[in-house]
Amino acid sequence: MPDSKTQHTRKRRRNVSSDSLGERLGRIAESLPSETVTLSVLRERFGPDGLLLLAVFLSLFFMVPVQIPGVGVAFGCVIVMIGISRLRGRPLWMPRRYSARVMSAEKVRAALSRGLVWVRRLERVSHPHRLQGLVTLTVPSILNDVGLILGGVLLMVPIILVPFSNTLPALGVLFLAVGMLQKDGVCVLLGHFANLATLVYFSALAAGGRALFGGWLPFG
Repeated sequence: MPDSKTQHTRKRRRNVSSDSLGERLGRIAESLPSETVTLSVLRERFGPDGLLLLAVFLSLFFMVPVQIPGVGVAFGCVIVMIGISRLRGRPLWMPRRYSARVMSAEKVRAALSRGLVWVRRLERVSHPHRLQGLVTLTVPSILNDVGLILGGVLLMVPIILVPFSNTLPALGVLFLAVGMLQKDGVCVLLGHFANLATLVYFSALAAGGRALFGGWLPFG
């Protein structure tokens, strides 16, 4: 019969595993420094096993109107590195100019608290182990990591003052990361669809720009 220490450990593990994504992200937000925070600090808070949680965390900043200058390229780059790290089975590495980027901890917490609304909505519709072969099998797993990389690249596309230019790729990252965390194949498919919708949207913007400003643009 297991002793009291073993029972306590098992109980603690059950409690941790039963925590929702929103609760886990909320605890991380509460643990942030009081004044400023860097991407390297965020990486440390999530640890080596929290790459997908970190991807969810970063994608939430593009779902709300809280503006933190320059996050598109910086966060997109980190999401790309998360996908590459997963593909290679290596710890997360980030370029120094991004890992040392200083941000207001207050703005980070404000963006996260508003963005958690999306996570809670996803938790209500996402079902763990649904079509899990789209997450657990080797080839789909590789494609999902590639989709995560694509979402990060699309977040880095410098389109200013265009509606949904960050929201659509952020949705792709959010669906993919949550789907992989929950082993929910339907959620993962929605992530790939959001990436595809982003590519179509950006292509339409480029075509419209050529038609409208064709003579002024350096291409076309």
